[in-house]
Amino acid sequence: MNRRILLGALPALALTLAALPLGVAHAQLAPSAPTTPQDQGDIDAIQTYLNGVKSLQARFLQVDANGNSVGGNVWMMRPGRMRFEYDGPDKLLLVAGHGLLVYYDPAVKQTTNIFLSATPLGLLLQDNLKLSGDVTVTGIARAKGQIQLSLVRTSKPSAGTITLIFATDPLTLRSWIIRDAQGRQTQISLYDVKYGGDYPNSMFTFVGPQFEH
Repeated sequence: MNRRILLGALPALALTLAALPLGVAHAQLAPSAPTTPQDQGDIDAIQTYLNGVKSLQARFLQVDANGNSVGGNVWMMRPGRMRFEYDGPDKLLLVAGHGLLVYYDPAVKQTTNIFLSATPLGLLLQDNLKLSGDVTVTGIARAKGQIQLSLVRTSKPSAGTITLIFATDPLTLRSWIIRDAQGRQTQISLYDVKYGGDYPNSMFTFVGPQFEH
């Protein structure tokens, strides 16, 4: 995948928790602002579901708006920790921990740091996620067997929108789609998910590589 495209997608790399048939994620619905008791009930159920997932390991597939795709492995531990190891040949790495999202490109030996508080990942990795207050639900949409929820950071709504896509029977997060401040769109889907597990903190701490002299 083009490095510039991936770097532009960095704020999009957030939480996905279950396998996705790709056609589901592309069938986006037209969301409307939540206004009904049913809307609030669904939001409450989604909040409870997300807070019930404390850790996982999975394979992932990332697809951008141009159809460029890349896979890899991901680990997540809440609060605040996630690690994406991209498949070769570039072996890109993305590590969330200690309040930062760190991207490393070994081909150019370059790192990029972003505050978690500036990304949707920072919201979804909170210890006790609340879909109110710091998070604003900007849209909710339903189709048979599917519900979509669009979120922004309340204090920075222009920073981008994340749309979570769920199956409804049972409620399971299948994918998400992020649109950043520049209008760039990225989708991440996971499969072969293993829930639970206690992973070492070292996995979520980026240590600069030691280069040969």
